[in-house]
Amino acid sequence: MPASAPRHLLARTILRRLKKAFPEAGCSLRFRSPLELLVATILSAQCTDVQVNKITPALFERFPSAKDYVEAPLEQIEESIKSTGFYHNKAKNIQGSCRMLLERFGGEVPNTMEALISLPGVGRKTANVVLGNWFGLAEGITVDTHVFRLSRRLGLAVGNTPEKVEQELVVLFPKKNWTLLSHALILHGRDCCRAQRPDCKRCRLNDCCPQIGVRER
Repeated sequence: MPASAPRHLLARTILRRLKKAFPEAGCSLRFRSPLELLVATILSAQCTDVQVNKITPALFERFPSAKDYVEAPLEQIEESIKSTGFYHNKAKNIQGSCRMLLERFGGEVPNTMEALISLPGVGRKTANVVLGNWFGLAEGITVDTHVFRLSRRLGLAVGNTPEKVEQELVVLFPKKNWTLLSHALILHGRDCCRAQRPDCKRCRLNDCCPQIGVRER
C-alpha cells in the first residue's frame, strides 16, 4: 500500500499488521486490582513502566487500600515512589484520588470516564488505561507519548495534543480494537519506531508509512 493511501485504508493495514505482530499485546504495568492499576498509571507519567514495576510490589504491600494511602503521611508515599520522578505531585494526586474514592465512591475505583477524570491527577489517558485494562470498557484510545508520536508519524493524525489525536484515531479504528491498538502501537514504538533514529529498514509498516518527521528515510 502506498504511503499516500487514504487514512481509513492506512488504518486498516496498520491494525492488521500490528495484530499479527503483537497478538498478545497488553498492559505492561503489573497490577492485581483497579486501585493498583490506577496508582501504577499515575506513577507511569514521565517514567518507564519498567521502573514503575520495580517499586510497586513494595508500594502495594505497604498501602493495600485507598484508606491506607489517605491515612499515611504524605512523606511516606513520596519516599516510596521517589524513583519514578515528580514524586511530590504524584504522591499528592494518589492520596487525593484515594480520598475522593472514599468520600464519593465507597472506596472503589469507578468504571466511568466521567467519574475517573474527576479524580485528582487523572486525565483521559489514565482513565482509558483503567477502563480498558481492568473493566474491559473501550471509552477511548490511550494516547501516551508512543501513540502520539506514531500516530502522527504514520499519517493517522495531525493533532498537536493527545486529546486531538485521540479524536482522530477513534473514527479510524473499530471500537473493539481500541485497547489492543494502543498497546500494539506502544510495543511497535519501543521495538523499532523510536523517537530518535527509528529503524525503518526492519519496520513492519515501512511500505505504507509516510515517515512524517523522519529526517532520513
